[in-house]
Amino acid sequence: MIRPKILLRLIHIQWVLVFHGLDEIVLKTHLFRPIRYLAIFSPYYWLKRESEPRAVRIRHVLEDLGPIYVKFGQALSTRKDLLPEDIADELVKLQDRVPPFPNEVARKIIESELGMSISEAFAEFSTEPLASASVAQVHTATLHSGESVIVKVVRPDIEERIRSDIGLLYELARFAERFWSDARRLRPMEVVAEFEKTTLDELDLVREAANAAKLRRNFEKSDIIYIPEVHWPLTREKVMVMERIHGVPVGDIEQLKAGGADFKLLAERGVEIFFTQVFRDNFFHADMHPGNIFVDLPAKYIAVDFGIVGSLSLSDQHYLAENFLAFFNRDYRKVAEMHVESGWVAESTRIEEFESAIRSVCEPIFEKPLKDISFGQLLLRLFQTARRFDMHVQPQLVLLQKTLLNIEGLGRQLYPDLDLWQTAKPFLEKWFHERMGPKAKLDKFIKQFPELTEQLPEIPGLLFKALDNATYARRQSEAQHRELILMREQINSNNRISRWIMLLSAALISAAIWFQ
Repeated sequence: MIRPKILLRLIHIQWVLVFHGLDEIVLKTHLFRPIRYLAIFSPYYWLKRESEPRAVRIRHVLEDLGPIYVKFGQALSTRKDLLPEDIADELVKLQDRVPPFPNEVARKIIESELGMSISEAFAEFSTEPLASASVAQVHTATLHSGESVIVKVVRPDIEERIRSDIGLLYELARFAERFWSDARRLRPMEVVAEFEKTTLDELDLVREAANAAKLRRNFEKSDIIYIPEVHWPLTREKVMVMERIHGVPVGDIEQLKAGGADFKLLAERGVEIFFTQVFRDNFFHADMHPGNIFVDLPAKYIAVDFGIVGSLSLSDQHYLAENFLAFFNRDYRKVAEMHVESGWVAESTRIEEFESAIRSVCEPIFEKPLKDISFGQLLLRLFQTARRFDMHVQPQLVLLQKTLLNIEGLGRQLYPDLDLWQTAKPFLEKWFHERMGPKAKLDKFIKQFPELTEQLPEIPGLLFKALDNATYARRQSEAQHRELILMREQINSNNRISRWIMLLSAALISAAIWFQ
């Protein structure tokens, strides 16, 4: 049974689709077809569908439905290989040109959060937002010290809208688990739970500021990426003040060309940044769409918007590194074996069959630049393989997979001739050697040696305690064994008595019947 609140949200979604002239989507949902006939009585409905192209109508639908849908559009905007060109180009506007909320509202939120007036906090404050996205909008300002900064402000009442849509996602996930055969493998409830966590975390700008500070430390002396500095005294849960950066938007290819950007180096550095964050630092920027990335010409990245970050468990990190390396070396058998060992596919899976399936997916894309890889076909083959071998989705890796798609889409735009595999392979080999080679093991032993020497005096006591525990356990086991033997003998004795009683009873009953 669908809850009333969720049902109303579903109806609202269908209404928005019809209002913007996307009737064909509603007509595929039989339950909500009547809404189409209600909407046609609105004059604005007829005007809108005649005056706007398809791509613009799709963008307006996503904007009207709220932040979760805008984020979906942002993710799609980086995949021009999967969408018609007009739609992909229009969705780019969702990266930083979502309709802003009024300046007066922004000022009230800032003053409420900071506990002071705008003039007390800033020497200058822009009334028009510099950029506006799904969760927040950004204004430029100048501190009384003269520093140029940006002021990020969370949208009003956004948490309620997000929780409403997440509630809808949970409801859909529950239906999927009940009625969809693939749900056990795809684990929709766990995927939604992971999505809920990362989305709600994004609403806390203190958390985002802390993420930015950590990434800045990780790349403090880097020549390939710059992270702006947070101004902590004026940062609160709904307001963040950060150093203002100047660069060319990474999605503005024409401006990059005019400025003499090194596209090949940019693409290679993008791959390096991704693998450095995931494997060296185990802390990665997980929202790297073009609206959050700028370029300091000719080839240095500047990143902003750190609301969504990810990290991996050490076991997942090590497992992924081995998988990537085996994949780059075309060792498909090892890839198949690791999937079975990790529990991603069933233990009963025949390694040879799984190896063959992986080879059929991967071989066609090796030694090809990004421009020659049909990502749509690749996804289709991967889904078919996953279904055939009952491969389970790993919710903890969904954020990483999304980030990898963003990076690959970015590389496709910047330098389509990039060989993704050959660019990444040397980095992974170096990382693996540093982490798993003989020198790494020796370094680990040396690092742990002081701790081991501190524990040496305690070893005899610990050994004696272990032996004492073992002796006590052995004695308890022997006592329990003796008790079991006594119980068995007692049961046998009782059984013999029971048999005699039953025989005697039978004899008495027979005699009674005989003498009647």
